[in-house]
Amino acid sequence: MRLDIRMPIGMMFTLFGALLLIYGVMTRGSAIYDQHSLKINVNLWWGLGLLIFGTIMLLLGRSGKATARLAEESAEGRAMEEMEHHKEAQQ
Repeated sequence: MRLDIRMPIGMMFTLFGALLLIYGVMTRGSAIYDQHSLKINVNLWWGLGLLIFGTIMLLLGRSGKATARLAEESAEGRAMEEMEHHKEAQQ
């Protein structure tokens, strides 16, 4: 089984981005932004950024192939396996 890490990362960032974006929209014009963040709705902007990043990760995860290969499929992996088995045999 090949796991493409971009899918769960994309889902997590998309979910957090959507929640933060919704919260930012709901609290638009709140006095807390005047007092703490130079009148910038940071929840709205960070939510939008996270949502965009998560969507890009999801799209890349769906369109691409996982590049991780089994150790037996590459020369470097076979060499590492041989070194590990050789060390185990010596002990």
